[in-house]
Amino acid sequence: MAGPSQKARIYVPPRSAMQSGRGNTHGWVLEFAPGEKQRPDRLMGWAGSGDTLGQVRLHFPTREEAVAYAEAKGLAYEVEEPKPVRIKPKVYADNFRFGRTENWTH
Repeated sequence: MAGPSQKARIYVPPRSAMQSGRGNTHGWVLEFAPGEKQRPDRLMGWAGSGDTLGQVRLHFPTREEAVAYAEAKGLAYEVEEPKPVRIKPKVYADNFRFGRTENWTH
């Protein structure tokens, strides 16, 4: 697998643009940092490198399991803690309150 010089990043992936709620947003990912610079292929013009670990993403249910895996494999790792999610309470009645500014032209 990876050598001791290979650096890994452990983080919680963000929601996709198609997710409006918080469901299926738990879990941690261990992802390897790029090992070498990408270079253009002379024939096709695509960017690529010989580093195949850049394609590896390991999923873990908890942060502790991801850290334990990295330590067991002797990987240098960095943990990015998730940002706290703030839910702003909304009141449906505010849509109809008196004095609410409207952008409507009558």
